[in-house]
Amino acid sequence: MLKRLPRETPPIVATLDELATLADYSLMDTLNCDPEAKANGADHTPRQVFSGHYVPVSPTPIENPEYVAHGKNLFHELGFADSMAQSDDFVRMFSGDLSHVPEPMRNVGWACGYALSIYGTEFIQQCPFQTGNGYGDGRAISVLEAVINGRRWEMQLKGGGRTPYCRGADGRAVLRSSVREFLAQEHMHALGVPTSRSLSLYVSKTEKVRRPWYSEGSRSIDPDVLISEPVAISTRVAPSFIRVGQLELFSRRARKQEHPQAMEELEQIVLHLIDREYGDVIDQTLATAEKVVLLARAFQSRLTSLVANWIRVGYCQGNFNSDNCAAGGFTLDYGPFGFCDVFDPQFQPWTGGGHYFSFLNQPRAAGRNFYSFCSALRPLLAGHPDYLRQLDEIQSEFPKVMQEQLEKMWAAKLGLDAFHADLFSELATLMMQAPVDYTMFFRELSLLPDDIGPLKKSFYKGPIYGPVPEGMDKRWSAWLTKWKSLTRPCSSEELTSQMKLVNPKYSLREWFVVPAYQQAAAGNYALLRELQEVMTQPYAEQSEDVENKYYGLKPPELFEVGGFSHYSCSS
Repeated sequence: MLKRLPRETPPIVATLDELATLADYSLMDTLNCDPEAKANGADHTPRQVFSGHYVPVSPTPIENPEYVAHGKNLFHELGFADSMAQSDDFVRMFSGDLSHVPEPMRNVGWACGYALSIYGTEFIQQCPFQTGNGYGDGRAISVLEAVINGRRWEMQLKGGGRTPYCRGADGRAVLRSSVREFLAQEHMHALGVPTSRSLSLYVSKTEKVRRPWYSEGSRSIDPDVLISEPVAISTRVAPSFIRVGQLELFSRRARKQEHPQAMEELEQIVLHLIDREYGDVIDQTLATAEKVVLLARAFQSRLTSLVANWIRVGYCQGNFNSDNCAAGGFTLDYGPFGFCDVFDPQFQPWTGGGHYFSFLNQPRAAGRNFYSFCSALRPLLAGHPDYLRQLDEIQSEFPKVMQEQLEKMWAAKLGLDAFHADLFSELATLMMQAPVDYTMFFRELSLLPDDIGPLKKSFYKGPIYGPVPEGMDKRWSAWLTKWKSLTRPCSSEELTSQMKLVNPKYSLREWFVVPAYQQAAAGNYALLRELQEVMTQPYAEQSEDVENKYYGLKPPELFEVGGFSHYSCSS
């Protein structure tokens, strides 16, 4: 059983030596290592991994690392001194060099394999060997587990070099995508959305790689140029990085009896997940079959709540396959994600995502991932028909539970005690026909306007948005009157306060992020750090200067521009 300590005010951890005393490698110490792995972690070429839960891998350090930013809020929550982020040994470790870490830290990290399901359909084509045994953490390498203030955290380098799962790629992440994930994780946490967190971001002053991207002003759907970009390593932090696809890998092996320990390895990874992510809600003394059923119910609750929160804040994951779905029920893998400007149910920033993973189809996509999750658990219940029946019932309840979470969320955004279907249906129609800026509209509505005048701040106008139907002002006014008659029976001040806590003022829009990563590539991190400061206080009014700069409509010239409105799978 993993260590669980009482929570206290965290002491200040000021050095890497002090952090080392908190190291506790539960995954490597309790699960199975790939029997064909190399103990020293020199395992950087694509190969098949047939069994075991992890492969020891030594990260490949980036050349001449330079500090860009650290997650100040996370540092404070963990009790880390801010100065540690720029100390030589911390920079060395979290830019990929584990050769000099203090004991009991280890000088190898680990990577894990997982399977892939897209919208509930199993795939192996993405595996270079067409077997499913070569797919997994291609450039993500975990380097530390630590128990800090009674909570277990795993720290994982993104862009830490090649692993056996790299599929022929270079194992690197560029500064552009690293900045996007770094900012997004801390913004989502500040929004109250469960997420992996950002620890640190370092860039190489000399090492660059070439990536396909968009030429300036390009309206191409796909990248149209190759550009040279600085490589970076960001470190993300979570209770674990176990994915639905990870459970699927071991379940498929058990189902096909691919090796003698296949069923045992499935049970081990599921019990490890429960211990890491659900130890506070599932009794450790129960039998495995009972734990499995409780796990399915707990994950259903977290996943439905998570996706409702995504929609509340205007977030679209872009690529919501099972391998990008954290089994702990939080947001993971910020690749081709985006926050919507114009309200559009079909909003999808990823050019490869299609309708399946579009903004308001995310609840259905979550349901498909939950189906994959339940399917992965099923072999563990083969001899328990009663528990299998319970699992089937939980799986079939997903759409109902998801709808309940969505209705609760919409009611909160609208300041209602209960969801009102007709009111919402008319609003959705009006928002699309206006059209409106999603974040700005709900923030202006939170101020309880007397008429539709203030709401028009959120309306996009102009020929590129298409003709506005006649009589819109009259319809908006009628909707506003009806809405006001249905809001919670409390004072205006109280209602505004409640609504502003669920309707953020500031959203991490891509057109804010693009100049931040462009300037960062030239060695200027001021805008990135300013964005970090603003976007970690998304519900606060902030200063007039901040409002003028970050609370406004997307400029019309940026619509349909590659890198601003859409992007390929971010490298």
